[in-house]
Amino acid sequence: MEDVLFSHPVVLNLRPTGQRKVDSAYEAIEAMQDGWPDRSTHGRAYRRALRTCRDALDGWQSGSRCRRAFVKAARSARLIAPGR
Repeated sequence: MEDVLFSHPVVLNLRPTGQRKVDSAYEAIEAMQDGWPDRSTHGRAYRRALRTCRDALDGWQSGSRCRRAFVKAARSARLIAPGR
């Protein structure tokens, strides 16, 4: 499995640790599994992003599709840093 890089990083606001820059499909999966705030934000967008990013690592989805799904999940969880 080879990591899939994003064209531009996604910056998350994670409490209490601060900001986290996510540059790839692997980092997105790691952020969703380890840094997501709580179970109540694990809705449809979260599950779709997790699946899409895993598929990108397997070569079934593009990096841009993985990034879009990840951004949508982060927005749903209100984790996107202001001005991003």
